[in-house]
This record gives sequence, C-alpha cells and structure tokens, in this order.
Amino acid sequence: MQGITENDIANYLANTPGFFERHAELLASIQLTSPHGQRAVSLQERQMEMLRDKIKGMEMKVMEMIRHGQENVAIADRLHRFTRAIMLTANAADLPQVLVTELMHQFMIPQAGIRVWGAAPAFSALGFAKPVSDDLKSFATSLMAPYCGPNTGFEAAQWMEDGKAMTSIALIPLRHGVTPTAFGMVVLGSPDPTRYAADMGTEFLMRIGEIASAGLSRLQAAG
Repeated sequence: MQGITENDIANYLANTPGFFERHAELLASIQLTSPHGQRAVSLQERQMEMLRDKIKGMEMKVMEMIRHGQENVAIADRLHRFTRAIMLTANAADLPQVLVTELMHQFMIPQAGIRVWGAAPAFSALGFAKPVSDDLKSFATSLMAPYCGPNTGFEAAQWMEDGKAMTSIALIPLRHGVTPTAFGMVVLGSPDPTRYAADMGTEFLMRIGEIASAGLSRLQAAG
C-alpha cells in the first residue's frame, strides 16, 4: 500500500482552510530556513520575507515601466524637434541637409546620407540630387519597410562621409503617401555592428521615412 506523499499533505492543507484555525499552536512552532541565510525562522516570519520579496519584485517592475515611459517621452520629444526643424525650413533646397543633420543630432546617429531622384531641375546641381543607379532605385522601391542589417557594400553607404567604416546601416525608402515607387532614400550608419540589426523593429524608422517623405515632396513640387 502506497504511503501518504508530500503532495497528499499539501493538497489536504490547501483544501482544508480550517486546519490551522483548529491547530493554531502549529503556526508558532513551525521553523523554516530563511532564504536570506541559514537561520531558522517561524512560518510567519517566512511569510513576511516572501511578501517583502514579492513587493520588491513589483517595485522593480514599476521602476522599469517608469524608465520605459521616460525613454518613450524622450524619443517623442526628439521626433517632435526633428519634425519641427523640417517644417521651419523655408528654403526647399536646404531640406535634405537639415533632415540629415537633425537625424544625426536628435537620435545620436554617427553618419547619415540622402539621395532624391526626380527632383525639380532647379536642384539638379545639389549633392542630394546626384545620380544613382537604376538598380538602387529598384531596390528602394522594393523595400516595403526599412532595411536594417550589416553593411555589405551597399551603394547608399557611399553617400556617407566614411561609409566603409559603418558596419551596420539602415536604409529608409522615401515615398509619396501610398505610392509604391520610391523617389529617394535615407541611409543611416553606425560603426557598431549591433546598432541596426536584422531582427530589430522598424516601426519608428518607418515614421521617420514618412515625415522625411512629406517634407521632401517640396523638392519635386518646386520649379
């Protein structure tokens, strides 16, 4: 015949809440080992220690939530300043440089570059309007979301001051609303190979692309 197991005892106590009311003296006599040392403590003390540990864990989760909230507010503030700088740029020809400069400043990006194709003739002599290959144009149009990953010698890496030193990059296509054809691209670079990883989320970079596309649409409307 099988004897009584610890699980049998645990189940009995869990399903018999009146047991310790009828045997209250047991609560004072039970001694347990403290998780914070080898000393023996009463059941009540052990319960208090467990409760303190639980509260400490909850406090750490709250602090983490607060930290994430503060980080999100800081990112929203940077995005606001980036958008504001674009909107306050009166001269359309200055927009690409303002966009790149503000991206690097607001989001602490080591290097960035931009190209816009199909711009008005008035801008054809400016750096952002330099010709790009048809392959790159097709690649930009094929991107339904920004590319993030290693710099494997992309043509766009040459738009940055020291593109060869940028081991990871993000490529953000520029589009007019839902139009599938891209009219330009922004490249962000970092010497840190983990800064732009293939498994990172791209939602924020998509927002950057939408804001940039809206601002740069003035280049094609002008002239």
